[in-house]
Amino acid sequence: MAQPYRHLGVDIGLSGVIKWINIGGANSEAAGMRVITSSPDQFEGAYAHQLLWDCLALLESPLSSRDIEILWLAGTFRAVDLEELGIDGRDWLSRIVESCVERIRHDDPSYTPTAATPEVDEVVKEAVRTEIRSVGPALEQATAHNSFNPLAGVVPALEQVVDVDPDLAFRLLLRALKGYFVRISEVRYERYLALGDELGLGEDVVDDTDFNIWPEMNE
Repeated sequence: MAQPYRHLGVDIGLSGVIKWINIGGANSEAAGMRVITSSPDQFEGAYAHQLLWDCLALLESPLSSRDIEILWLAGTFRAVDLEELGIDGRDWLSRIVESCVERIRHDDPSYTPTAATPEVDEVVKEAVRTEIRSVGPALEQATAHNSFNPLAGVVPALEQVVDVDPDLAFRLLLRALKGYFVRISEVRYERYLALGDELGLGEDVVDDTDFNIWPEMNE
């Protein structure tokens, strides 16, 4: 069901909005809301669907508001700092949901929002979990011990998302690695491309030129 909205030539859904927040230099609640309210209209409204499904998946999951805040902060490098602004993570996603539903109803007034229920390949799911754990030490070092924007708890939050939606967990992992400019090897990069293909993602979702690739690294 989600397939028509997954190949837009850019990062998709919540991970895509996180990217736009990051590169756009948004640093206030008002600036963040401008991105949120404009994002669902991208690609003649097509962007709204995957974004809505991502947010509903997290809102209907056991993840706490703090877990959601951590995932947002990791990908945005604390742009629109929900923690500093005192904005609850679940409330923030609810605002995104409202914008998405409003845009979809522009084309389909009778639309009722429901979370997508993607078929989960257990092998691919465990592959995503393995990648999170494999790069986990480097990611935790880059986030929790960052000199400018320290952030603890990224890896445990990502691992929780794997059980909610492996596809979303993978995209949020990539955004965290890119947001904190974590060094990765070319071998790992190639694995990410292959795993993205397994998940049905376009190559431009995985590799949007934001990686910090070090060919001399072994792993």
